[in-house]
Amino acid sequence: MITETLPSGLTLPKIGYGMWKIGGAMSPDQGKDDRSLRAIRTALEIGYTHFDTAEMYARGRSETLLARAAREHGVDRSDLFITTKVSPSNLRYNDLIASCEASLQRLDTDYIDLYLIHWPGRVPLEESFRALNTLQATGKIRHVGVSNFDLRLLERALELCDTPLATNQVQYSLTDRTAATDGILDFCQEHGLFLTAYSPVDSGRLRVLTPLREIAAKHDASPYQIALAWLVRQRNVITIPMSMNPYHIAENFEADRIRLDADDLRTLN
Repeated sequence: MITETLPSGLTLPKIGYGMWKIGGAMSPDQGKDDRSLRAIRTALEIGYTHFDTAEMYARGRSETLLARAAREHGVDRSDLFITTKVSPSNLRYNDLIASCEASLQRLDTDYIDLYLIHWPGRVPLEESFRALNTLQATGKIRHVGVSNFDLRLLERALELCDTPLATNQVQYSLTDRTAATDGILDFCQEHGLFLTAYSPVDSGRLRVLTPLREIAAKHDASPYQIALAWLVRQRNVITIPMSMNPYHIAENFEADRIRLDADDLRTLN
């Protein structure tokens, strides 16, 4: 797996495993536990090391299942990079501290590698970052980031974070270029942040036009792999595709090995 390192020293694989719908969607669904656990185990066996979850995902069940799968697989905690997120309803100082503690318990770990504000809320960023800075200073979290922040909020977050801000996680894909047109991508590249692209293949509904199909055939790859390869070819861009299908989990993992040439990039761009 290809990695990228920020000026701050943070190194992450270009492709991680997104955990939305693991254990349920907005509510826990224990009927999905077996399938969810199989998916996580598959990802671990294939070699994924970055897992992206959130307290909002199945009300924390996603975090619980990740901890269980990792424990049963026997993986060393130090070999995993875990990202999780605090919900917008928990951005007050005390609430944010409590949310982090709850995530630590569900994840069965002493620290979170990367902790994000999932969505901006109505609480002043100054209060939320006071909590995040405290958590980072005490070792409960190692890196701080945000998600779904526009350019104005991202600039403010950079000012308020006591340590180098790690990422802004936003929707970005071959067919959704908003992050490239609204200044987010340029800002991340200029200031040494990762842009973490979620929904990189439009939740499996990627529109496959003839040029994309032709490039995929040229590289003996799927159109979805080409869409991922286009993303991770970009500086400071990492991505977290999600799938419960073992074939697609493996296919996504292999996408960073595709070497797109100048003609491919011209067509895709």
